[in-house]
Amino acid sequence: MLSNHQDSAFLELQALLEPFGIMQFYTDDWGAYERQLDPTFHTVGKRHTQKIERKHLTLRIRIKRLARKTICFSKSILIHDVVIGLFINRYEFGLAV
Repeated sequence: MLSNHQDSAFLELQALLEPFGIMQFYTDDWGAYERQLDPTFHTVGKRHTQKIERKHLTLRIRIKRLARKTICFSKSILIHDVVIGLFINRYEFGLAV
């Protein structure tokens, strides 16, 4: 697939997601998605939005550290990464790390 200057933001995001092995993409109809994603792994629409948004809400509610006005907030990016990683391993995969 050809790279387009307008697609640079999407290509940066895709590079960040690559280590996670994400194969299926649910998006709006922005042209960069059609140009850069294989149609067999790309779905346009809001059909799966509720499930994704529910996971985001659960993440925000259960990890109070993400709310800046709590006493649990840390200025360390490393601590945020560790806490979020531990939560995702526990919540998504059932792994007690």
